[in-house]
Amino acid sequence: MQLKAYSHLYRVTYGDCTNGNHVYYGRYPYFLEEARGEFFRHLGTTFQDYHKQGYLFPVSEVQLKYFAPAEYDDELIIECRATMFKGARLGFDYRIKKGSILILEGETLHGCAGANGNVKRLPQQLKDRLQLFIED
Repeated sequence: MQLKAYSHLYRVTYGDCTNGNHVYYGRYPYFLEEARGEFFRHLGTTFQDYHKQGYLFPVSEVQLKYFAPAEYDDELIIECRATMFKGARLGFDYRIKKGSILILEGETLHGCAGANGNVKRLPQQLKDRLQLFIED
């Protein structure tokens, strides 16, 4: 199953950078979170909406691989793609590019839980909307 990517534009801020004018490595998970949140918004239901319905999506794993630095005021394209949505598991992969230059590849895995921390199946509405991103 191949899924289409959602693209999110991000401009690097001064606060994202070190004294050496490159993005601090610890900022990249925030970039991925922003892209994932906007992907959910694009699907029609925000993380906040799911929280109000009693669904949480805690991160269980993060993997990042850095290829090149990004710098202040760079315009980055963050591609976010759902890789798994089954049972109570949800996975995404990411590519961050500056033009044709690959900056980072990453992956996050999430569980689905209720407010009490108990495992819950993914909401059917979310699975249905993610189906729209499957390439034929």
